[in-house]
Amino acid sequence: MTRLTGKVLVVDDDPAICVVISEALKRQGHIVRTVGSIAERADALPRFAPDVLITDVMLPDGDGLDDVGAILDEDPNLKIIILSAQNTLNTAVRATGQGAFEYLPKPFDLNELSRAVAEAMSVRTSAQAPGGSAEEGDQEELPLIGRSQQMQEVYRTIARVVGNDLNILVLGESGTGKELVAEAIHGLGPRRNSPFVAINMAAIPRELIESELFGYEKGAFTGAVSRSAGKFEQAEGGTLFLDEIGDMPMDAQTRLLRVLQSGEVTTVGGTRPVRVNVRIIAATNQDLTTLIGEGRFREDLYYRLNVVPIRLPALRERSGDVPLLARHFLDRAAAGGLPRKLLSDEAAALLELYDWPGNVRELQNLMKRLTVLTRDQEIQVQHLRQVLTFAETVGGSAGVGMVELREAARRWTREQLAVGTGIIAIDLHDRLLAVIEPVLLGETLAAMDGNQIRAAATLGMNRNTLRKKLTHYDIDPAMPLRES
Repeated sequence: MTRLTGKVLVVDDDPAICVVISEALKRQGHIVRTVGSIAERADALPRFAPDVLITDVMLPDGDGLDDVGAILDEDPNLKIIILSAQNTLNTAVRATGQGAFEYLPKPFDLNELSRAVAEAMSVRTSAQAPGGSAEEGDQEELPLIGRSQQMQEVYRTIARVVGNDLNILVLGESGTGKELVAEAIHGLGPRRNSPFVAINMAAIPRELIESELFGYEKGAFTGAVSRSAGKFEQAEGGTLFLDEIGDMPMDAQTRLLRVLQSGEVTTVGGTRPVRVNVRIIAATNQDLTTLIGEGRFREDLYYRLNVVPIRLPALRERSGDVPLLARHFLDRAAAGGLPRKLLSDEAAALLELYDWPGNVRELQNLMKRLTVLTRDQEIQVQHLRQVLTFAETVGGSAGVGMVELREAARRWTREQLAVGTGIIAIDLHDRLLAVIEPVLLGETLAAMDGNQIRAAATLGMNRNTLRKKLTHYDIDPAMPLRES
């Protein structure tokens, strides 16, 4: 099976977005041109004759949707993909009504946009497009996924650095995907056809780090039976990713600084320097400024590495990306031969409430585990509650508040059952529920800003049950209010 490629015109007044989209689509074999206004788009359309037009709505000289119909009158086969930060129903309806092939709200996911372009190419023609074709298996999926504003900032920074050789320091907790950022920068940049070499400082014995990085000569130490090239030489022309740079010993830091200053590597036991052409991307989950203050990291090396810092958000800081990531990992698991599983909307909403101390890596491993252990076709809330603890993110552990609530319920029940009151206690269960349940439903719905899917997931019930209860208690789901 072949993947059709062709010409794509990208219209957006944000140069960073243009770079990201352009490099991603070029990587898939498309010929891409970018412009930044309606006037430039009008000039480029007949000259460039694209197969697919990707255009923003809000452009400096007008509304990018206004003349979509006229463009399609000129070329009915052109496939138009609309991007818009105005994530409203009206914009989506306008895009569809004008004849757009696809509408993607900003912030968008690059993989989703790439798939939309591929589908547009295949719909446009069943023959081979002018740009040629590539085998389906040759296409790599872009490593970064997320529509959140935090990830959009990461994308923008990547877009600004892919075309140069500035040193980059990627900061973030363990499991946030720091190596994926390095791979994206390498894969989208001019060094993409040269090696990408990664080394984790925390995973190598301290006494071996220098020989691993810089290589060694025969006889340099016991066991060195022949010359061995280090990571710098192995990455020649490409990118060297130095992970957990904060764990690098001071001696190795000194040698690394000399390499960054001179562009030359001297092997352990060697005397003749070797010229190297390598881009450096370092990463750490530690605060290097603290290590500098403790005398454990060289300040001059820090400034050499930290030319462009990229901070990766923790997964809990971009919880809206969790369902997208979870479904992506389920798809990858199925592609790897594991049973195909779906994720219910309620389960996806519940995943957003979890704290994710292990970040994206924890989510990926969880999806693999559920793929194997869940017998049902669809992963539901009850499956998640068997493997995750949500107490910390959904109201705290069973502490003083729960004890007080339990005691209040106990006192009320005993009062209703007290002998000699002259009152016949009936329907205690329904009477207590009639007091407690509306509060529980209303407060939860209010906390979720009226989102019934998330509220149902938090409450541990399905949406239909929640809707019936809201109707029963006459709670307006559109106006969840809290009493002061």
